[in-house]
Amino acid sequence: MRFALPFAVMTALAAPAAALDLDAMTDAERNAFGENVRSYLMENPQVLMEVIAVLEQQQADAAAMTDQTLVQVNAEALFDDPNSWVGGNPEGDVTIVEFLDYRCGFCKRAHPAVNELVGSDGNIRVIVKEFPILGEQSVMASRFAVATRQIAGDDAYAAVSDALMAMRGEVSPASLGRLAEVLEIDYAEIETVMMSDDVTAILQANRALGDRMQITGTPTFVFGDQLVRGFVELPQMQGIVEELRASQG
Repeated sequence: MRFALPFAVMTALAAPAAALDLDAMTDAERNAFGENVRSYLMENPQVLMEVIAVLEQQQADAAAMTDQTLVQVNAEALFDDPNSWVGGNPEGDVTIVEFLDYRCGFCKRAHPAVNELVGSDGNIRVIVKEFPILGEQSVMASRFAVATRQIAGDDAYAAVSDALMAMRGEVSPASLGRLAEVLEIDYAEIETVMMSDDVTAILQANRALGDRMQITGTPTFVFGDQLVRGFVELPQMQGIVEELRASQG
């Protein structure tokens, strides 16, 4: 039993759901239907591309909705954490949260773009989440940054964070000591705090937050209610900020 596929497809779409039950078909009917579907798709491969495009868009929409939900559920930990450094304009109309690792090459590339965005805009609040995931040197660098904030305050933290992003060599007690000397901060005092329970708790809280938000790499950004995974160029950041402001009315 062989029939033209367009007729078969039209009949299938117009028929009740029960008529589309492959289990209700005979073997000959199933084989005929399958052969005609295959022939049609082979002759019209653009149909597959259209289907794939629709599926990809549906998946992207679902992922975006999931990410927005993750941001909403974790909003307090993201935006109101007293243990995270806050820069830019504290009263800014857009908040950016960055999960970063000082040993991450893409974080190093993104850092000047973030600074340019925040500095040139003037109305952005930026929050840094120390998220060391690339080994012991990453953890050491983050411990140093967090301890610096605890000992010397926000300005010293900002200077240390910039310097760690610019660092190209290995992170070690010796290199951190030299960095502290250049920045004129007391490395000996900071070193006594680096391994403290308080610093450990901050890093563990950031890791737990990242796990809840399904963050597996750095940099990861939160722009308002949008979760942006991976490196983005300055023009893309500016575009996201513009869209956020437009959506806020």
